[in-house]
Amino acid sequence: MERKFITYFEQQGKDYTNDLIKSVKDKIESNCDIKRIIIASATGESALKLHAALDDDIEIINVTHHMGFSGPNESDISEDMIEKLEDAGIKTYFGSHVFSGAARGVTNKYGGYSPLDVVADTLRMFSHGVKVSAEISIMAADAGLIPVGEKIIAIGGRGHGVDTAVILTPVNAKNLFDLKFHEIIAMPKE
Repeated sequence: MERKFITYFEQQGKDYTNDLIKSVKDKIESNCDIKRIIIASATGESALKLHAALDDDIEIINVTHHMGFSGPNESDISEDMIEKLEDAGIKTYFGSHVFSGAARGVTNKYGGYSPLDVVADTLRMFSHGVKVSAEISIMAADAGLIPVGEKIIAIGGRGHGVDTAVILTPVNAKNLFDLKFHEIIAMPKE
């Protein structure tokens, strides 16, 4: 039996980024077998804050929104920020959201729901950040940016900043139900 410490934030969507990064740093210092962190940061700011707080031996991958998320041909992350991230050794990934993607286009036009909407809403029962953490890990695995079968830390949230961090073993999308959550480092209570 193990006893673990979980950080709980009062609400989803608030900017708990600095506190979350401290919790992740504490976890890494007590659990040195984690080599990679994937973070959802639309603008790149949270990814840069994470990098500043950690040792350089942890690989950080930033997942931003896909092109066109906020508007046709628009990127939510600037070229200047992508360059800053690259200079810090952080890769940035743009890709369609695995739990919505083209299926969202169909449901927006014709109504109804996709089976992936059910998966996403089930994960949101824990928190929006838990859903995002699973989603970005699958996206990065499908892009070949992280290996499947190796524990990583995945960080997500809702809106501005991040409020959720988990340790999970990522999978490719075709093996969705083999994804394993191992630990919750931090998450919101509401």
